[in-house]
Amino acid sequence: MIWRENLLLHIKLAATASASLNSQSERKERESEMVGPKYDCLANPLGAVRLTFEKAIASGADPASFDGKDWGAVDLFRQFLFEDGALSHVPILNPTTIKWVQPNTLVRFRGMIQDMLGNEFYAGAYKDGSVWRTNKFMDVCQYPMGSSPDMRIRERRLLYCIPVPGQNSWTESLSEVAMNKTSQQREKRQRMEDDASNHMDLVLVDEFESSPSVKKMRENGHASPSSQSKDSVIEGTSNTNFVTNAERNSLPCLVKIYDCPESELKLNEVFEFVGVLTLDSDVMADKDDQDESSYGFIEDELVHLPPEKVPRLHCLIHRKLDVNDFLHSSPMMEPKPQLVKETRESLLRHLTSILGNDGIAAHLMLLHLLSRVHARIDNVAVGKLSLNLTCLSKESVSVFGNQIRLSVQNLLPFTQCIPLTVNYLNTASLAPKKDYQTNRLIPGVLQLADGSHLIIDETQLETGTLNSTGVENARLLKNLMEFQKVEYNFEYYKMEMIADVQMLILSEGKSNIVPADLVIPFQPSSAASFEVVPAETLEAWRWYLASVRSLPHSIESDMQKVVESDLVAARQADRSLGGQDLSRLLTMGRLMSASFGETSLSLEHWQMVKELERLRRERLK
Repeated sequence: MIWRENLLLHIKLAATASASLNSQSERKERESEMVGPKYDCLANPLGAVRLTFEKAIASGADPASFDGKDWGAVDLFRQFLFEDGALSHVPILNPTTIKWVQPNTLVRFRGMIQDMLGNEFYAGAYKDGSVWRTNKFMDVCQYPMGSSPDMRIRERRLLYCIPVPGQNSWTESLSEVAMNKTSQQREKRQRMEDDASNHMDLVLVDEFESSPSVKKMRENGHASPSSQSKDSVIEGTSNTNFVTNAERNSLPCLVKIYDCPESELKLNEVFEFVGVLTLDSDVMADKDDQDESSYGFIEDELVHLPPEKVPRLHCLIHRKLDVNDFLHSSPMMEPKPQLVKETRESLLRHLTSILGNDGIAAHLMLLHLLSRVHARIDNVAVGKLSLNLTCLSKESVSVFGNQIRLSVQNLLPFTQCIPLTVNYLNTASLAPKKDYQTNRLIPGVLQLADGSHLIIDETQLETGTLNSTGVENARLLKNLMEFQKVEYNFEYYKMEMIADVQMLILSEGKSNIVPADLVIPFQPSSAASFEVVPAETLEAWRWYLASVRSLPHSIESDMQKVVESDLVAARQADRSLGGQDLSRLLTMGRLMSASFGETSLSLEHWQMVKELERLRRERLK
């Protein structure tokens, strides 16, 4: 029973901030202040949680029956958000909104699960005198806790989430943009108020710096709040060492998950988490007072990161997101044929224009942008279609390469670009790596969400020698290209994680580092066009790509015989064709059908694929 006593001691220490609430009158006063309007889910979600808990207890429910279950709070918020249409009114947490959003209010965070930090214990239910209370969805207890044997100890999962790597700015929702504008107005007013009170601030800072508590912080190796706010982002302190350089420019979030199967949330998946924002520093303040036994019940030191750097979100509801969820208008499940045809033609004209009127390259680019891994057979990722544009020099890539990059950024939600050089390969951290000193998974460049697009620019690659890191990085890129897998380095072993990343290579000759599925010599006949595309046209193209990309596909029996016959004839005509080449032709047939909004391969579209392949192979001669 020693572990239980230590655990109770730890939970009691976390509640020291509320130790002054000893009398019944003080508790009632605090309760009336927190509850506010009944079921005010947006401004006072903890009040709504507590009221539903009290209602469940009043109905005669046993607190033990709530272990791993909800007592009605989640249902209340689900109705509020989705049935009542309040989701759009919930602020999205980002570097701008964090400056003004209030703690203990309802917020949203959209991001990728970058690391899983294990579990954390909390008091799911405990007695305050004769009254049952809950510590669910909060970091610090609002009421004093004794050492009652009736206390229900539960666990919650800790997920370290980051904004989706490569997420483009156009994916911000209209409500998010409006909130950002409002926050800018708040900041302007705040600056005016700050100018009027600067003198008083200086006096208060001087007094604070000389206080005994700050001196104690310095002695323990912590920077004072005033100096930390200026220097921690650059140099880092003992509290910020867990935040990587890449994460300093964005807003990560520590999401606490309740009553959810582990299989429901996986590494690198993208979710929207809706829950209670907490910025309590009490847990951090209590760290120095904890003994070794009580401190051990927090599974990972990351929970002690400054809340202003990594805010906490106690999740009430989560939902998995895909590419479609980042569009301003949702794609139609059954797009109309005529609308699809018109949108396809306009997008193809745009791709042809930015590719210097190279129609073959434009058609292949369209198929590439529609590709995705839709199945895995043994070690084969079915559906991928990487593309290598060759005959690009340093000079031409500065024109055409930039146009391609900007166009892809405007079309797809998540895009990344790697300037491949010998120095980059020798120094970059492409694979995520486990750091057992901090118990963190250090992110790598190739830790990407499904549906991401990656451009690799090889035109800057010159003769040089790869060190061991460079050789390993080259192997990682090749494995991602061929198998759509990334090896994660856990120091003592390596683990393969599946991926779904579209890869486009720009090079002078055929890439040997990342051999693509399709290689096409780039032959522009004019300069790249710098046309300004209207916003509504961009929206239509994004809608088109997301809609047709997710269409199901099949091949009718009659068409299957035609395809088999053509593939046999192609193999007889060219013995160098292998199984991968034939599989690629089938993938191109699927994508060609999808580009027209069709769910089955027609003879017309198959003929188009064969002609496109003939023209491509002619260029390779």
